[in-house]
Amino acid sequence: MSSGFTKTWKAFNDPRRLSLIAGPCVIEDEGLCRRIARTLQKSCQSAGVNFIFKASYDKANRSSSESFRGPGIAAGLETLARIRSEFGVPVLTDVHSVEEAVQAGEVVDVLQIPAFLCRQTDLIEAAVATGKIVNVKKGQFLSPLEMEQVVRKAARSGGRQLLLTERGTTFGYNNLVVDMRSIAIMKQFGFPVIFDATHSVQLPGAGGDRSGGQREYAPVLARSAVAAGADGVFIETHPDPDKAMSDGPNMIPLRQMPRVLEGLVRVHEAVRR
Repeated sequence: MSSGFTKTWKAFNDPRRLSLIAGPCVIEDEGLCRRIARTLQKSCQSAGVNFIFKASYDKANRSSSESFRGPGIAAGLETLARIRSEFGVPVLTDVHSVEEAVQAGEVVDVLQIPAFLCRQTDLIEAAVATGKIVNVKKGQFLSPLEMEQVVRKAARSGGRQLLLTERGTTFGYNNLVVDMRSIAIMKQFGFPVIFDATHSVQLPGAGGDRSGGQREYAPVLARSAVAAGADGVFIETHPDPDKAMSDGPNMIPLRQMPRVLEGLVRVHEAVRR
């Protein structure tokens, strides 16, 4: 295990520091990724927050087949590798198949299992076999208790560096609700728990051929999750969310991130004091 990897894993487990997984929903272009990474790195350093840059090379679960999905795995991983090298930060991306897990595992620090794929045994086994940190998002269709079986599945395959992410539960049509008890429940499984603030305010399919969202509530839920004991927060951000090519309605504007981080750190410090 490399020293950089060890440092990243230890940071997730350090109760004194909050972790932030953040970046654009999808890689639109490398210039945008570099701008967001630079801004977030500066904000996190000032706030004393552990920063992991995230971006997807392929959004495989779009509402419409005509929606932008990303540059693809080859070009996307090249971009992530350059971000990792230039800014010296760990990077995270989604994987959707065994083959993608193997390929992405050679480049990124954290492999993310999307919520809709959190019970895919072959994918989980392939992800943990890379030896990288694996972030499993809780499916919108699962209770937090059911995630224990996902953890056991990963552990049986040798998974020791796992993150579990809460991202809301289906609540009727085109809506999600967050049960903050899930933070405490999933922490019982022995791994860090992350809260996905921006996907939790998503309104799936509410726009017909796209999802809607209520980004104004993302900071509120993020603070609530940190107060409930979350070890980190996942946030998608963009300089101009209304022009973002994926998930714009639930993304936090990049200019607001320093203030959002300041609030999260204050809550984190108060809870652990």
